[in-house]
Amino acid sequence: MSQSDILAPFKEPKHDHLRCIHNALAVAEKTCASRGLRLTKLRRRVLELVWNRHRSIKAYDILEHLHQEYQRAAPPTVYRALDFLLQAGLIHRVETLNAYIGCGNPERPHIGQFLLCRHCGTVAELDAPEITDILVREANNLSFQTDCQTVEIRGLCPQCSGV
Repeated sequence: MSQSDILAPFKEPKHDHLRCIHNALAVAEKTCASRGLRLTKLRRRVLELVWNRHRSIKAYDILEHLHQEYQRAAPPTVYRALDFLLQAGLIHRVETLNAYIGCGNPERPHIGQFLLCRHCGTVAELDAPEITDILVREANNLSFQTDCQTVEIRGLCPQCSGV
């Protein structure tokens, strides 16, 4: 069994969030350059909006923000940018919320597991390969061919639970 990593922990309320955004954008630029991918101005801005908070964000909320800068922004514009960012491994889709969060470690391919706070909406990302392995093994035991795996756990973050 391999050891789990906390890729994006719950943040303290007073952490330096601008640093989070700056680091995510720097990693995205480096990752895209190393893979020969083009991080356009619009894609970069969408990524910045995804990282603007530690909660998930819906595509139409991104579109609302983009309308302030790009009057011609339309849903397909946002979805194309999100698809690029997903394919590049820079963001994840939170399936149960139909929303997106920034990836805690896009330089290392992984299947994340997500802890969703049901009160404030913050999201933490784990990388527990042993969970992935167990689920794939059990699916294979049932002759089930897995296309995609998402593990999302709802509960309360440390701030909301008072821990």
